[in-house]
Amino acid sequence: MAKMTPRERVLASINHQNPDTLPMDLGSNVSTGISGQAYGKLKEYLGITTGHNRIYDVVQQVAQPEIQVLDIIGADCLDVGRVFNTADEDWYDVTLSGGIPAQWPSWFRPRHNPDGSYDYFDSEGTHIARMPKGGMCFDQQCFPYKDEFPENFDDLDHAMGKVIWSNLVHSPWDHSSEKYFWEDFRARCQVLRAGTDRALMVTCGCNFFEWGTFLRRMENFLMDIYEDEDQIIALNEQLLERHLATLENACKYLDGYVDLLRFGDDLGMNNNMFMSLEKYRKLFKPYHIKINEYVHKHSSMKTFLHSCGSIFPVIGDLAEAGFDIVSPVQTSAANMDAEMLKKTWGKDITFWGGGCNNRQVLNHGTPEEVYEHCRRKIDIFFQDGGYIFNQEHNILGDVPPENIMAMYRAVEDARR
Repeated sequence: MAKMTPRERVLASINHQNPDTLPMDLGSNVSTGISGQAYGKLKEYLGITTGHNRIYDVVQQVAQPEIQVLDIIGADCLDVGRVFNTADEDWYDVTLSGGIPAQWPSWFRPRHNPDGSYDYFDSEGTHIARMPKGGMCFDQQCFPYKDEFPENFDDLDHAMGKVIWSNLVHSPWDHSSEKYFWEDFRARCQVLRAGTDRALMVTCGCNFFEWGTFLRRMENFLMDIYEDEDQIIALNEQLLERHLATLENACKYLDGYVDLLRFGDDLGMNNNMFMSLEKYRKLFKPYHIKINEYVHKHSSMKTFLHSCGSIFPVIGDLAEAGFDIVSPVQTSAANMDAEMLKKTWGKDITFWGGGCNNRQVLNHGTPEEVYEHCRRKIDIFFQDGGYIFNQEHNILGDVPPENIMAMYRAVEDARR
């Protein structure tokens, strides 16, 4: 088979064709990446003393992998958020827990408390986020509709702005309020595409279930699903209006320059789904269908859904809803056996992830155990296309760098 470019390799696999070799990702979005703590240790292990450890998603404290590192491991994808915040003055130096040097975006100025914790307040004084001493991420503090749904959703935009995932949004969306943002974004993506043959991904969120949990708090929204369907549908209609406005611009300005569009809606826990399949089909699937239909009608971009946990029962519905890709393929969750996933749904949807269990193996195994574990997963998933290698969610700060490189050695050997 003729050698493919990374972009061709990724797209061939998504189209369920056999690529020339195994496609692989690190950092195409903020749920397939690496924490700043792990990234700093990895660069030191590799002997890289140049460049930066830039935390572009401050909520999860996820670093933006540099091209030098992506070249070393052979990654095939890029997050187009990297086209913003490219100047040194866009960042400032910080020290992460564990003494890891890093940089935060210049706009992100949390209060550093005497006990070592951090708190972030918005311009109105609302407590948005908190990271405890030694923490690896910021936790949501404000749930605007925690006590009850409002009488109407006239204040929805303001309420959404109080949520950590919106208030502390990662690039490129930290620039979305700027005049001519979309024109500027397209121009920057044109330059990026001209300079790389990697597949390019944009994150557009467009959550439905998750926005309910962000606004109401998880325990309240889970009860709402069974006790207040009308309010959920009313909220989803409002969210759909906003999501379609975003997708209209994304398709208009980015089609032809960006290959993949990422959505997010975590539907699973460790041992099951958050709701019955019937509730998903009634309350959320119709909206997933609409956003997929819009993207596929108005662009050539493939749609990628980030959905954690035990989601085996709903994968067929996700494919029917139009998602081309599902990630992170959390095989450490219940009923998410790799062989069963590939056998049952492998022809219907592309699996992006599932390559290494980073809850027990990547962080606690020996390099040899990591290597053998990844080779087994690759042998299962990498058949007849429909697979891009990635670990199961972000590489966290407790993962030894030698284990990270053992994972990529398994990918390299599988590519031979």
